[in-house]
Amino acid sequence: MSDLPEFTVDVDQNPYLPAGGREMHAVVTVRSRGAGGAAPGPAAGAVEIVIVDASGSMGYGGRLPAAVRAAEAAVGALRDGVRFAVIAGATRPTMVYPRERTLAEAGPATRRAAAEAVGKLDAYGGTAIGSWLRLAADLAKEHAGAVRHTILLTDGKNQHEDAAALDAALEYCAGAFVCDALGVGTDWEVAELRKISTALLGGFLDVPEPAGLAARFRDLAEDAMGKEVADVRLRVWTPQHAELVFLKQMVPAVDDLTGRRDPSGPRTGDYPLGSWGTEDREYHLCVRVRPGDVGRQMRAAWVKLLAPDGTELAAGDVLAEWTEDEAKSTRISARVAHHTGQSELADAIREGLEARRLGDEDAATARLGRAVVLARRVGNDRIAGLLDRVVDVIDAESGTVRLKKGVSKADEISLDTRSVRTVRTRPGAPGDPAGEPADDRDEEGE
Repeated sequence: MSDLPEFTVDVDQNPYLPAGGREMHAVVTVRSRGAGGAAPGPAAGAVEIVIVDASGSMGYGGRLPAAVRAAEAAVGALRDGVRFAVIAGATRPTMVYPRERTLAEAGPATRRAAAEAVGKLDAYGGTAIGSWLRLAADLAKEHAGAVRHTILLTDGKNQHEDAAALDAALEYCAGAFVCDALGVGTDWEVAELRKISTALLGGFLDVPEPAGLAARFRDLAEDAMGKEVADVRLRVWTPQHAELVFLKQMVPAVDDLTGRRDPSGPRTGDYPLGSWGTEDREYHLCVRVRPGDVGRQMRAAWVKLLAPDGTELAAGDVLAEWTEDEAKSTRISARVAHHTGQSELADAIREGLEARRLGDEDAATARLGRAVVLARRVGNDRIAGLLDRVVDVIDAESGTVRLKKGVSKADEISLDTRSVRTVRTRPGAPGDPAGEPADDRDEEGE
């Protein structure tokens, strides 16, 4: 498969465990570089599906006109030959372009026709996101092997189907496409979009003002056009008497993949990594092994990156060696420590905001205070700035804070949504915060 990007896997860890030690942590960095073909994107083709919320609430505050411009921007960013569709979401989904339940091929004429059709959108009905995603999956599943991507926009809660229906839809859609979700305004639920994007291997973001939608849609479509291979998997092997405790994506955002394991052999499991172009991602892996004799070295895990057809793209070893040298066994990999802090930061913010919503001010103050400490420790200045909108920081070192009164819902949503966005470590200095988010576009307007 010479048309695939070139992949590498690097493992950062301290391989030494104290006598009797069992848990080994490592950061696995996966890098891909484009195949260098004449045109970007996969030889097998690409699919882009845009889902625009057209429920009644989109008729207020300039949201629908902004969503129309955003859908036009996304379609305008598509390469010729890309298969695409635009869906209007309401109580039931409707094909906007093409009118039939199929995909059009991008070109000058179809892009113009799609823009004309999108311009006629009306706001009506309710919100049933699971049904919108099911329609997109039916369209995408006809193009297995292509890089399949969906942009989902909503401004409200999933009020017109129950949680079980959405869960069933996400199960139905798993593997059909990667979905990036956007919430516009302040009436949607962060937890719902987090659930959707996690299940469908994408990201989610708040767009407080409708005017920001077009740029977001264009960015997402252009990013999708840069993907070259779909359905990449990470296979993790562990030896007898060992188990994988967790596997979390840490860059560009925190995403716990542990529950996504698909057994692929007696001691192996595969984890979906979605579509790839030229990019870097980092994963925090923890393995629990049976203690060995002092001086013994073993392979605690073996990670392999696989293409959809099973071709091995890259591999790396996670090692363990027992020692009585305290200086060796107590040294913590700086990159592991950095990502441990970022994972804890995301949890502290989520738990603190939930306690605040429930009226538990003591728990909210404690957890958000801890988040203040962690944000500064890992160098996530953008998150520190968002925390400053929700709490008054009395002492950043100790995490002494006071909850602010009258916090805007937009600020609360931004903190909740962006809490999983992480900062990279400086090249050549693992664990040293770079001070920049993994994706600067997510911080527009700050």
